Amino acid sequence: MVRTAEHDTATLTDRPTVRFWGVRGSIAAPGPRTVRYGGNTSCVEVLCGSATILFDAGTGLRALGEALAARGPVDLDLFFSHTHYDHICGLPFFAPAFDRRNRLRFWAGHLPEGGSLRAVVEGMMAAPFYPIAIDRFEADCRFTEFACGAVLEPRPGVRLRTVRLNHPNTAVGYRLEHGGRSLCYITDTEHRADGHDPALLELVRGADLMIYDSTYTDEEYPPRAGWGHSTWQECLRLADAAGVARAVLFHHEPSRADEALDAIADAADRARPGTLVAREGMELRF
Repeated sequence: MVRTAEHDTATLTDRPTVRFWGVRGSIAAPGPRTVRYGGNTSCVEVLCGSATILFDAGTGLRALGEALAARGPVDLDLFFSHTHYDHICGLPFFAPAFDRRNRLRFWAGHLPEGGSLRAVVEGMMAAPFYPIAIDRFEADCRFTEFACGAVLEPRPGVRLRTVRLNHPNTAVGYRLEHGGRSLCYITDTEHRADGHDPALLELVRGADLMIYDSTYTDEEYPPRAGWGHSTWQECLRLADAAGVARAVLFHHEPSRADEALDAIADAADRARPGTLVAREGMELRF
């Protein structure tokens, strides 16, 4: 089990809450056709008592950072599924990183042996890509790499199990457990043609909430095989097989307009009542 060196000793008793700040995949898609579900890329906040856990740093991280800055000093853990650009490009615009009162811990488990998460971020925040270097971060920023499959305990009472996902350059899926509740964050991943990945099936088994890569429909998927993404129908099949209580469709295809997502929401709820389509600003307790 991997633990951070410093822990907040506060008792964590509140029922966990998840908030969606970015739900789009591949590239941000702002505009009138995406205004209701949102056009920002992947960023999810989970509150477990006094602990703040973030998943991914897509463009949704900017607005989240402004909200966090308004709350006062920030102490949080941010877990990357992987470091493709749509999942990290919000980091240079994350206000808490520029405040010396804050403590930020960044985690990644998808890098090859010897890979450095800090080096990845440094490369993104360097010429000719960006004008401000990572040295301008004034917060206490810690970068931690872990082996995929590790069990992590970033804060007392908060436990994360991890699994490798099927995505180009690899990605990590997470199961967060706190207070007898469980949330799974599964993006970006492509389902197997020969059935469910046994390791992924075991990770999500019996989860209260599963956020899953639902970029495509089953009809759209065949010409996109090998691109590293799944379908909303596959999300429901996995949820059924694993006994997941509630599934949330996530990582929406960038050209998918609000009306198309409404249709998917209706079809998914008919197929598996209680299924939700993630949208910016949505908040759930699990």
